[in-house]
Amino acid sequence: MRIALATCSDLPAWEVDDRPLRAALAGRGVEVAEPAWDDPAVDWGAFDACLIRTTWDYMERWEAYVDWAERVAGLTRLFNPAAVVRWNTDKRYLERLAEAGLPVVPIVRLARGSRPPLARWMAERGWSRGFIKPRIGATSRETLRFDADAAGLAAASQHLERLLAREDALLQPYLASVETAGERSLVFLDGRFSHAVRKLPPPGDYRVQDDFGASDEPVAPEPAELELTARAVALAEKVTGSGPLLYARADFLRDDAGAPRFTELELVEPSLFFRHAPAAAGRLADALLRRIATAERRAGAGAGLGAPASPAAAERVS
Repeated sequence: MRIALATCSDLPAWEVDDRPLRAALAGRGVEVAEPAWDDPAVDWGAFDACLIRTTWDYMERWEAYVDWAERVAGLTRLFNPAAVVRWNTDKRYLERLAEAGLPVVPIVRLARGSRPPLARWMAERGWSRGFIKPRIGATSRETLRFDADAAGLAAASQHLERLLAREDALLQPYLASVETAGERSLVFLDGRFSHAVRKLPPPGDYRVQDDFGASDEPVAPEPAELELTARAVALAEKVTGSGPLLYARADFLRDDAGAPRFTELELVEPSLFFRHAPAAAGRLADALLRRIATAERRAGAGAGLGAPASPAAAERVS
């Protein structure tokens, strides 16, 4: 059994959260490789499956990344599937969650090449602080928090002038609870809740990633968070036609009333915080191997009826 854990060529040396997953797979007799997603020399068809993990440099090459996922899905089993990659790496998916009645931090879409009237829009919505992020983004790339005063609006306008010259962006209210309560992340594996963490930014910051010195700790999930995550995952499965997802992570902030609101539903390359739940790595490894075995049985049954049995021709189980 050979499994690729897709990564990127410039992964930070301090990123070690997947070590328990590599160990769990190796302990189950799996040969593990970690090829960069954009390495043209990789033979993806030589793997029994590809699990997307730390492909954290695709944001400015989104179309190439989506094309890669679709190509790999034609050569081996891809988790999560290519349709999920296309849907979930474009933050317009948050609008779909909101349309379905899920509590998402409000969004105003800003089109590439536009000159949005920030002051008017902020005033109309009663937002005293704003937050900008690109439509395709991760690891707080090109994000900005700002106050709706003269200085803050001027800085935000300059930021948007540069950003919107090349890509779409999103405008949201800034939820200051991230600085005190932090952002809470719930991890689901094979359709079941696994564990949750709370991420806290450094003092005075809003960014909750390791890259910026944030800290994190295990927490117990709240019933509302569990219910909302299950609804969001079910919606994603329906919209993409993916079937049950192998993994998912839901991120929440508290609004001014203290209610949870989605900031992200991460279905492609999220950190799964195995450092706080090492046993979860074994659960993911087992779920992945079960899916591969199921796919192979189905492919074998098809081959018995005269259908091809190669990984590229086998049904992809997601």
